[in-house]
Amino acid sequence: MSVRTRVAPSPTGTPHLGTAYIALFNKAFAEQQGGDFILRIEDSDAARSSKQSEADILDALKWLNLDWDEGPDIGGSLGPYRVSERLSNYESHAEELIGTGGAFRCFCTPERLDDVRREQQRRGETPKYDGHCLSLSDDEVRRRVDAGEPHVVRLRVPESGDCVFTDQIRGEISIPWQQVDMQVLVKSDGFPTYHLCATVDDHVMGITHILRGEEWISSCPKHVLIYDYFGWQFQELFHLPLLRNKDQSKMSKRKNPTGINFYRDRGYLPEALLNYLATMGWSMPDEREQFSYVDFVKDLDLGRITPRGPVFDVEKLDWLNGCYIRDLSDDEFQNRFASWAGDEQRFRKIVTMLKARTERFDQVLPQVDYIVGDRQPIEKDAFSHKSLSEEEVVKILDFAARALEELSSWASGEIGEALRTTAEESGYPMRDFVAPLFIALSGRSVALPLFDSIEVLGLELTRTRLRSAIEILGGISNKKLKKLDKEWAKLDRA
Repeated sequence: MSVRTRVAPSPTGTPHLGTAYIALFNKAFAEQQGGDFILRIEDSDAARSSKQSEADILDALKWLNLDWDEGPDIGGSLGPYRVSERLSNYESHAEELIGTGGAFRCFCTPERLDDVRREQQRRGETPKYDGHCLSLSDDEVRRRVDAGEPHVVRLRVPESGDCVFTDQIRGEISIPWQQVDMQVLVKSDGFPTYHLCATVDDHVMGITHILRGEEWISSCPKHVLIYDYFGWQFQELFHLPLLRNKDQSKMSKRKNPTGINFYRDRGYLPEALLNYLATMGWSMPDEREQFSYVDFVKDLDLGRITPRGPVFDVEKLDWLNGCYIRDLSDDEFQNRFASWAGDEQRFRKIVTMLKARTERFDQVLPQVDYIVGDRQPIEKDAFSHKSLSEEEVVKILDFAARALEELSSWASGEIGEALRTTAEESGYPMRDFVAPLFIALSGRSVALPLFDSIEVLGLELTRTRLRSAIEILGGISNKKLKKLDKEWAKLDRA
């Protein structure tokens, strides 16, 4: 049987470094084995998915030269390759599961489910569905469905025993069924959830090996159950270790740049970034740290992957990227630098900002240093403000980052509107609200127009600078984060 692997990103945000990491190992293994690598778009979350996000993901993976053999843009014999275009397939499989007893219709209201969870939490139990609708007779289910009563389809989970499966990196894993929730497979609007989509598509598309992040281990019992109910043969599983920060916490946008575009915009070479990602949980037999993708494919041995969480160290990546840059000839360096620096659309935006503020060309570079290079170093005292406490500055930086992350259109007009609305709803005058933003983004209190600067910097770099400024001010504890979450939820940002 020919090897078939896949990566299945959700088009709900900016392209994530973790997607590139998983795609790299899947593509390299399929290529090594003479198989096929499939890109599938998991747009099962219709409310949050967007075509722009999908386009950004495809563009970022292509920049890394992680091309695919089958996918939404090039097709393939087992397409289409978007969940939203395969809905009838999931519907028929859900009905089959209901018919064989592997799934059931649940009519519980959100209010009842909230009450059940609160009572379980009060007793110190893990919140999960209590099986209330399992006892409904076929006649009652039919009557309520015919009456148009809202309901979901849930997976039936054994009441006792353990789910035992093998992870090729970690060995045999056993999870008690009592820890497994009766997962919703089809929502009340008729749209399937990830767990049904992924398992059905992996089978239908002939996926033979699943290489994914270790965060999916806890979901494996649900997937094993679905496969068992259908009588399908399960794939070989490899749960790759999560990328981690230096403090061993899971790598997240709150502590580290996680977007592929951040590294592209900062001037990292795609081959250097791929090389570094290949060392995350794996190493060359001869332990060398710099190697080509071709060598990675040739020497890749999935048995050498360690389950220990690798630390994504940006300083180590800088060193490796420097090695690649120094290996370029002068002509290659010039061409690669010009390609990075000469993005016509980005350059045009910078020119528009500069013209009205420039009297001599030697004034240009000091004005754009924080846009085309690193922000000036800043100290805690730089955020001192006559009207704002340190806690309020942290709140403003955090709320600004949240507001920008929610934008569907990245343009100065929309950016300005989002920040003005956030300032107004938070109760701060706009002049006070933007003051710490100027410092966090440029390293100084006066700079080029803020909204235009943010547009040119892009979401990833803007978010990174806002979050690093928060860390300079002491960071946000879990207690403070919960408080900010509540305050943010109360804002009317419509």
